[in-house]
Amino acid sequence: MKIVFMGSPEFSVPCLKVLAESKHEVAAVFTQPDKARGRRGNQLVPTAVKAAALEYGYQVYQPLSLRKGEDAETSMQVLRDIAPDLIVVTAYGQILPKEVLELPKYGCINIHASLLPKYRGAAPINWVILNGETETGVTSMQMGEGLDTGDMLIKRSTKIGENETYEELYARLAVMGGEVLAETLEAVENGTLSPEKQDDSLSCYSPMIQKEMSALDFSKTAAEVHNTIRGVTGFTMLDGKRLKVFRSEISDNIAPDAENGSIVDEKRFAVKCGDGKAVVFTEVQPEGKKRMAAEDFLRGKKLVKGEILGGTK
Repeated sequence: MKIVFMGSPEFSVPCLKVLAESKHEVAAVFTQPDKARGRRGNQLVPTAVKAAALEYGYQVYQPLSLRKGEDAETSMQVLRDIAPDLIVVTAYGQILPKEVLELPKYGCINIHASLLPKYRGAAPINWVILNGETETGVTSMQMGEGLDTGDMLIKRSTKIGENETYEELYARLAVMGGEVLAETLEAVENGTLSPEKQDDSLSCYSPMIQKEMSALDFSKTAAEVHNTIRGVTGFTMLDGKRLKVFRSEISDNIAPDAENGSIVDEKRFAVKCGDGKAVVFTEVQPEGKKRMAAEDFLRGKKLVKGEILGGTK
């Protein structure tokens, strides 16, 4: 098949690799425009997909929009000229117009990082962790005009570790996405796909993550605080300075009389939460310093039992 691939972040790269190593022709790769980085914003950084596509020698297109403007018209003509049999989309970051969806012989197939119909939207990996889910997966879907509402094609699930972070789950699901794509392509060729309608009543939305969601609220349960740390990387204030928290564990150490947010075990960096349980910080990053294991942090910082953490500065 002649295939156009659309994707942008690191999550999309395993799917592009699957296509590159297959018998199919990758006619073009569409990805988001390079982003300005650096302190002065004068350094343009390509997406992970662009970097990989150029290594494979593919033609790369980076329209600002596929829906309006000169970029959209040019891109649409490029797609018409290619006349792809299939468009594969994995975390592209743009909504495809109806004309693009209907152009390929086999339509557009999306590789989505959740067990649809749950967790439609932009940030499913974060939200399954934030909500304390114990299982997630990857679904290939026939794309329609709705947001992740198309017919499900192939679905694969995986358990979520109780201390597994967003970064770890992201990496695992990216690899699984490539596997699901390979299986889906084979089924497309063999004519063995069995599309399944989504039950909208079972759906939920996973919106973009906002920075303020990372602030740790110790009035919540230990599980909720732990899930925030796992899902979006938490932060709190210690001695008037910001402390990022990348990893944690839940402790059954009950301290009902301690104030929420207080250090209840200074040797383990355990902090009391609203349900009486504590979260134990296991990987942190003090303001202005590198990311490190909590035990390394504690070698240079003496905590005081009863000291209160918190704030959103």
